[in-house]
Parts: sequence; structure tokens; C-alpha cells
Amino acid sequence: MVKILGIEFAPINIPIERRLQTLAVLYYCCEFLLIGFLSLLLLINLIFTKYYYLSILYFMWFIYDRKVCNQGGRLSVWARNWTIWRYFVNYFPLKLVKTVDLNPNKNYIFGCHPHGILCASAFGNFGTEGTGFSKLFNGLTPHILTLETQFWFPFHRELFLMSGACSATKQSMQWLLSKEDKGHVLVLLVGGAIEALDAVPNTLKLTVKRRKGFIKLALKHGASLVPVLSFGENDIFIQKERQNNSFMRKIQQLLTKYLGFSPPLFHGRGVFQYNYGFIPFRKSITTVVGEPIDITKVKNPTNEEIYELQDKYIECLKKLFNENKNKYGFNDLQLIIQ
Repeated sequence: MVKILGIEFAPINIPIERRLQTLAVLYYCCEFLLIGFLSLLLLINLIFTKYYYLSILYFMWFIYDRKVCNQGGRLSVWARNWTIWRYFVNYFPLKLVKTVDLNPNKNYIFGCHPHGILCASAFGNFGTEGTGFSKLFNGLTPHILTLETQFWFPFHRELFLMSGACSATKQSMQWLLSKEDKGHVLVLLVGGAIEALDAVPNTLKLTVKRRKGFIKLALKHGASLVPVLSFGENDIFIQKERQNNSFMRKIQQLLTKYLGFSPPLFHGRGVFQYNYGFIPFRKSITTVVGEPIDITKVKNPTNEEIYELQDKYIECLKKLFNENKNKYGFNDLQLIIQ
């Protein structure tokens, strides 16, 4: 390692395996943060060239296909098994742990915590086969649920759909839970975009108490709730902790309200140096899938039933945390549920 002006540069003789891991994570970060916008700009630019017909053709395809994100998506087993995802999960490394077997003749809602900055563990575990989801949970089909706006960007939407992703709208969730065939896993990042602002290293602050929509849907469709915790997700980037009444936090919350996604102020490392950049640090992440909360279907759940199930879910989440934090090296980590 070479250090110049306080910046640590990567040595030249890094094994090719590690270079490929960094390349895979670089691709993911660019896809998450940049490629959607750049693809949109490209198509707009093509309108003013002799290749304008490419933009028109894609726009026609988008109009025809725009509802697919609310109708089960378009999962591709081939895309989920791309070699790049093996390098991606080995970069951290990322590990998926199953605590109990899940019945493939039921539907499940995985409540994933925490959201993190770039949802690295959620995507690596449930949007790819990098950690072997299909082998661990045979017969189950995962669908990461995310903002519908993710499916408005050209090309980015096609890649995301192939991972099994769907919109996090009520319509989308009901469509999946109402199908005759079972074994669907709705992977919901419960804290949402606002929780990304709490992705501070060595902390675990979860936004759960104000989230009741997924609880109500679980009751209406009899889908089992499964708490999922990723230990280490908040440690892969550096973000300063800000109080809710601070000026910067108020600005971030305001932008989140109107933009639909949060603007966390964070940094990671670079491609060739270890101090600054938008690539996550190499920190191990262990995702633990807890025991399911089996639910009796209630066509019109009351507020009392919703609150009761939410309290039970939170208790199961706390239990999952307490049973596993020491096991994976997070002895001093404190869980805060708000």
C-alpha cells in the first residue's frame, strides 16, 4: 500500500480475484446511482440525431410494458446467476443465513432491515443467486420491492426486472399475493428511503412503528411475515449521524418527501484508493432470515388486529437481533426501533 498526502492507494500486485470483485461492486454502484439517468439522457439525445427511431421504438416498448412492474415483474434465472454476482457478494463478503425451513406452499413478506445506503445486502441476497437463495429456500421465488420510479429509467428497468424486482405499490403486492401459485417472497425494505439517512456505522436505527401497510396486506392475504436482519449493512459506508432537529436533516427529509428517494451524505472508497469515493468498504455483512409469523387470513382487518400483529413483528425482530448480534461480532450494537 502506498500513502500519498494522507490517501492510501491500492498496491499494484492485488490478486485478479479481488480486482474482479471491485469491478462487480463498481458496476452495481454505477447502476444504482448513475446508469438509469445516463440512459435516459442518451435516449433524449438520440431524438436529435439520425438514430431518432431508436428512441421512438424504446418509448413504444416502454408504453406497452409499463405495467409489468406491478404484475409480477420479469424474473430471469439466467440473469440472477451471472458470474458477476458471485464476485459482488464475495467483495464484502456477504452471507445469507437460514434459521428455519420455509414452506414453498405459502407466500411470505420478508421485512428486511436495515435499508442501508445502497441496499447492498438486499440485492445481493434476494436479487441474485450470489449467496444461493434458491438452494437455501427451495421452491420460493423472491421479488425485491422498490420505488416504482426505478422502472421509469430505460435499460436500467430491464436489468432490474430480470433480478425479480417489482414495484413496492399496493397494487403490485396484492397482485403477487393473490396469485393461485404460492411460494412468492415479497422482499420489502420496511424502513424505506428515509431509513437510509440513519445508515450510520456501528448503529442500527430502524423505522418500523410508522409502517403498517405491509402488516395490513399480510393479514388480508394470509401471508407469513418474516423478519430479516443484515448485520454490517450500515458499516460499508461512512455517514455522519444527524439529529432529527438539525438543519441538514430537515433539508434531507424535505427532499425525501418530494423526490421519493433520500439524499444521504456519505462516502466510501475509490477504485484505486481506500479513502474517498462511492464504492462501499470491504466489510462483512451477514443477513439472517428469521422464523415466520404465520397468519390467519382476515378479509377486513381491524386497527386493533393490525397493531397487535405489528407489536408481535417488532418483538420477533428484537428476538432475532438479540439471538444473533454476538454470534456475528456485533456485541456492542444497540437496536433502536422508531
